[in-house]
Amino acid sequence: MSTTTTLPAPEPPLRTSTDAAITTTNLHKSFGDLTAVDGIDLTIRPGEVVAFLGPNGAGKTTTIDMILGLSRPTSGEVRTFGMTPRQAVDRGLVTAVMQTSGLLPDITVRETVALTASFFTHRIEVDEAMQRAGVTDFASRTVRKCSGGQQQRLRFAMALVSDPALLVLDEPTTGMDVEGRRSFWEAIHADAAGGRTVLFATHYLEEADVYADRIILIRHGRIIADGTAAEIRASVSGRSVRATLTCTAEQLRSALTDLHAQGMVSDIEILGSALSLSSTDSDAVAALLLDKHLAKDLEITSRGLEDAFVALTSGDATAPALGASV
Repeated sequence: MSTTTTLPAPEPPLRTSTDAAITTTNLHKSFGDLTAVDGIDLTIRPGEVVAFLGPNGAGKTTTIDMILGLSRPTSGEVRTFGMTPRQAVDRGLVTAVMQTSGLLPDITVRETVALTASFFTHRIEVDEAMQRAGVTDFASRTVRKCSGGQQQRLRFAMALVSDPALLVLDEPTTGMDVEGRRSFWEAIHADAAGGRTVLFATHYLEEADVYADRIILIRHGRIIADGTAAEIRASVSGRSVRATLTCTAEQLRSALTDLHAQGMVSDIEILGSALSLSSTDSDAVAALLLDKHLAKDLEITSRGLEDAFVALTSGDATAPALGASV
């Protein structure tokens, strides 16, 4: 069983400035008639850990590509530490951990990190990068013999060795077990405490909920929510109601007709005898279900980040963006 040694937070990267880590101004990107990014204004401060979320096709990857200098905006501007993305990357200020970035299969983990380090004049020690990324225990293993989670940790070590001021992560914990994910995020926050900025995209909403200082949610190439996890959860009113039905689905829907017409009930889902719905007045729903003996075993909970994500990104949902940081 592998172990991870907790190291003190690194010194703040010496090459940073007082400029924002990332600034985008009226950012647009189109591919023919398709608009992938539609006017994103964004500021991320040094030292923030920011989750970048959205459904497939929302424009996340396109935006990240422009932040990394891999793609040019159709219009608008991206600045990274006050310079163009390409300038920032060329100076070693920015590195990325991508989900499927290429690795050389026939060399060892240590050799891979050492080779990456040789490309940079400003770097930390190879052993330090490996220890921070949690790959020391399998440093002598060839890459092809590493699991998916171990390879993802190796990519993290490769990113850390250049001591970047901005670290961009795409699905960083794919393939990791629960303990590996926990220790990975501990290492990320230790680096952020030392001044490193982290921008990550993930499908694990619980990771964004627990580990992000700030969540940016985009839909159709636009920011629709920007704030802490608590602020985004609070932006979606109502509570979730779950229960076991003691009536037919038709009887239930008939009983809920008035509450639904008043906008007090939505997202009704019935799977067998299991009922789930959202309500702006859970007391009224509970009273109806129990008084008319329609259901039992009621469970009422506040809506979580997943509920907010679904509500803000599905159908014709619209919501004002929570206050973007400036």
